[in-house]
Amino acid sequence: MKLGPLQVAAGTVALRPIRLRDAGEWSKARLHDRSHLEKWEPSAPGSWADRNAFLSWPSQWAALRSLARRGQCLPFAITVDGAFAGQITVGNVIRASLRSAWVGYWVSSKIVRGGVATAAVALVADHVFTVGGLHRLEATVRPENTPSLRVLAKAGFREEGLFRRYLDVAGGWRDHLCFAITSEEIGDGLVPRLVASGRAEYADH
Repeated sequence: MKLGPLQVAAGTVALRPIRLRDAGEWSKARLHDRSHLEKWEPSAPGSWADRNAFLSWPSQWAALRSLARRGQCLPFAITVDGAFAGQITVGNVIRASLRSAWVGYWVSSKIVRGGVATAAVALVADHVFTVGGLHRLEATVRPENTPSLRVLAKAGFREEGLFRRYLDVAGGWRDHLCFAITSEEIGDGLVPRLVASGRAEYADH
C-alpha cells in the first residue's frame, strides 16, 4: 500500500509501510538529526546513539509491525523523491464507539519547511478517515514546537486545549497542546484542501 504522491516544494512526497531494510537510512537520519529531534521526543532509557543505532531498528520495526497486525497502529515511512525522509505513525487506534487514534511524525532536517510533514499528515488523515474508518485523529505538540504547530494548522487540525505536564520529554514533564480533527470536518479530504490552497499538487503516479 502506498499513499500519494503529492508534489510540494521539497519534492514528491509519498507514504509506504516501514521496511526492515529502512534500518540504514533511518539510523543515519536519526543520528544526524539528534539536535533537531531529541528535544521534542519522549524520554526513553539509554543514549540517543544506542536508541537510534542501525541494530536498534529491527526490534522497533518488529514491535510496530506487531501492533499493526493487531489493528492498533499504522506505521508509515515518509519518502521524498523515493528516498526515506522520516516517519509518520497513527497509534493507539481504538475502535468501538470511540474510533480514535493519535498521529505523530518526524522528518529529516534536510527537508523541513518544504511542505513534507504537512503533506504526510494530510495523506494519512484522509486514509484513516476513509479506509481506516476512524472518527477522530489527534496530535499533541509542545507549545514551543512552532514548526509542528504550523504543520497541523496548515493540514486543517484545530487546537482543543493544553495538557499540563502531559509527557516526559527531554528529562522533564512538559505541557502539550492538543490538536484534533474529526471525520465531519474533513469535507472532501485534507489532501484536496491542501491542493486547493496551493500548498501541494497531485503528482503523476
